[in-house]
Amino acid sequence: GSTDGRNAGLFGTAVATMGMLSNAVYILSMNNFGPIADNAGGIAEMSMQPQHVRDVTDRLDAAGNVTKAVTKGYSIGSASMACFLLFGAFMDEFSEFSGKPFTTVDIATPEVLVGGLIGSMMIFYFTGLTIAAVGKTAHEVVIEVRRQFAENPDIMTYKAKPDYERCVSLVTTAALREMRFPGFICVATPVAVGLIFRFVGEYVGKELLGAEVLAAYLMFGTVTGILMALFLDTTGGAWDNAKKYIELGHFGGKNSEAHKAAITGDTVGDPFKDTAG
Repeated sequence: GSTDGRNAGLFGTAVATMGMLSNAVYILSMNNFGPIADNAGGIAEMSMQPQHVRDVTDRLDAAGNVTKAVTKGYSIGSASMACFLLFGAFMDEFSEFSGKPFTTVDIATPEVLVGGLIGSMMIFYFTGLTIAAVGKTAHEVVIEVRRQFAENPDIMTYKAKPDYERCVSLVTTAALREMRFPGFICVATPVAVGLIFRFVGEYVGKELLGAEVLAAYLMFGTVTGILMALFLDTTGGAWDNAKKYIELGHFGGKNSEAHKAAITGDTVGDPFKDTAG
């Protein structure tokens, strides 16, 4: 085996990553608890079950939010180590391709720092795009539901069934449509950053400047993305559970001012934990 310290570190990270992924089946089962409990609550409400049934499903849903937050934290941890390995592979591949050693990135170089800042900013921009997409689609669903209620008032009295297919189709189409631009910028921005600063490097006489700036972009983006994902997942679950806690009778219970505020928080928390996070 190689005695190179860097390769030894990469190997150790790879082993740790495989160790985390070996428990994936248990993590997936914990993650599935949340959606199952959430759907159980929705079914209990739509089938007009007694209130005590809904109270039980609410408690299970609150526990499910915690398990989802834990499993997402696990996923973020394993993904962060995988990103470290991919970053090492990027540097090795570039060294082999260019024929020049590329083992360090000097963030004290202004261009490299700018690339890192762009990587960090892209995380916030992507997060804003996804949250805005959820809000826009939710608005379209509200308009569709109001249209169905206006055209068929018997839906409110359970004499007629609503057009579920229309709502599902609307959400699916919007999800595909709204994710096109975020997906595009995730692919195009690293390419653009690398090419632009490659030309800048050729102009100022720094042959590896484009690679260093791209490496900084990836490093800063990864670190910022990890912290942002942890923040979004934890905050979203906390807001959801805060609403359920109030609905159990605390701080005035349902229809209180605290409940109205918690509903607003949960409206933001859902795209935080289920979309952007």
